Amino acid sequence: MYNNCMGTLYIVATPIGNMGDITKRAIQTLESVDITACEDTRRAGQLFSQLAISPVSFVRYDNHTEHTVTPELIEALMSGKNVALISDAGTPLLSDPGYVLVRECRNRGISVISIPGSSAFLTALACSGLPIDKFVFLGYPPEKQSHRKDLFLKLLSVRQHIHMTYILYCAPHKLLNFFSDMQTELGNIDIVVMRELTKVHEEYWHGSLQDALKYFVSPKGEFVILFRT
Repeated sequence: MYNNCMGTLYIVATPIGNMGDITKRAIQTLESVDITACEDTRRAGQLFSQLAISPVSFVRYDNHTEHTVTPELIEALMSGKNVALISDAGTPLLSDPGYVLVRECRNRGISVISIPGSSAFLTALACSGLPIDKFVFLGYPPEKQSHRKDLFLKLLSVRQHIHMTYILYCAPHKLLNFFSDMQTELGNIDIVVMRELTKVHEEYWHGSLQDALKYFVSPKGEFVILFRT
């Protein structure tokens, strides 16, 4: 049961590139809340400006401040204020902070409403050409090479029981090492690479890991990698 005297936490998805992907409901929510929790207040200000939304109270909420700011937001919600949580782009909590806040809201009986919209991995999955009946989103790969290789080995063991499509994000400066580790552990498998989704330079690429290492010699932009085991 939710206390009507409390505020509501809104999880608001924002565009991953093309501003035309913002929903009317998302705009209406951002216009109505008392506080917007965001990873970067400057980028949030730019978003609000592009959407012609009057400035509101921004609170920085990222991986470094999640645990310290959550109590402040909970206090605001319990006092009756409505809070929107946004990430720099896409749907919050998907490889972005927010889990701690949502969990605490649920524990305290504070209403949480998700405002659906853009998501990079779902956008990539839908047009990948790979089977999507069963899939797993793995977020960003582990930082340490040994942990990345361990992840790939575990995926191979899963393949003995069920075949799935896997989706990961990857930063450009880590892409080639990621491909190299994949090839070492998984072999020269075919992959799908989506770059700069919904943006001017959106790119779809499909081929083997060996070809990917040759093609993406100077990677730029945000990458989504998909493959099947």
